[in-house]
Amino acid sequence: MNATSLPLQGKTALVTGAGGTMGRAVVRVLIDDGCRVALIDLNAESLAPLRAEYGERVHAVTCNIADPAQVHTAHAAVEAALGPVDLLVNNAGILSNNKLEATTTEEWRRVMGANLDGALFWAQAVVPGMKARRWGRIINTSSLAAKTGGLTAGTAYSVSKGALSALTFSLARELAPHGVTANAVAPAYVRTPMVTEQLNDAQRAALMQQIPVGRFCEPEEFAHVVRFLASPLSGFITGEVIDLNGGLLMD
Repeated sequence: MNATSLPLQGKTALVTGAGGTMGRAVVRVLIDDGCRVALIDLNAESLAPLRAEYGERVHAVTCNIADPAQVHTAHAAVEAALGPVDLLVNNAGILSNNKLEATTTEEWRRVMGANLDGALFWAQAVVPGMKARRWGRIINTSSLAAKTGGLTAGTAYSVSKGALSALTFSLARELAPHGVTANAVAPAYVRTPMVTEQLNDAQRAALMQQIPVGRFCEPEEFAHVVRFLASPLSGFITGEVIDLNGGLLMD
């Protein structure tokens, strides 16, 4: 693809959880489409491979997204390095499989901080600039658990993702008149350590039998949905949560 055909040429994207399996896949497709990408992650070491691969096209910042002060500092660093943020991908998140009675107050707050609060803080940071430029994309990573209550996921995780979908709707309603869209992707069982390490063999086998396409989602498939929602061609789509679950839930 030549430079003149890059749909996001000159745009700056910010991806949280950029060092994880899904985050890396998203970074790669956004760079392929012409973006400069800010890499946000709590684990600095996880960002090293992307920095080595893409050099000046990325800027890495370590940040605890559950801390609004750190988000403020990270946002300033990103804009100083790459310019105003045009696309926000709230991808960072943590899994908890504990159900109601096993969910501690500490765990509840930790999961909400990573899965919900961080998305709010980053939206608050970048939206004023998007509104001023009358163009922006916010893409949140929700989950099948938001609709099912969690087939294997726990209470805190399922509630956090349901709330993230609701945040998506709220942002979409508020920001549509300003040229900014807000959408979410709700994947189920992407081939990441959450599936390969936090579910046992019996759980994985049982899930595979329930998924009509007969396999788990690949990270690149998730990234391509994000890529579409980031595209200028998706400007009439806002307030949508796109299911990506292989037919596990149809509604």
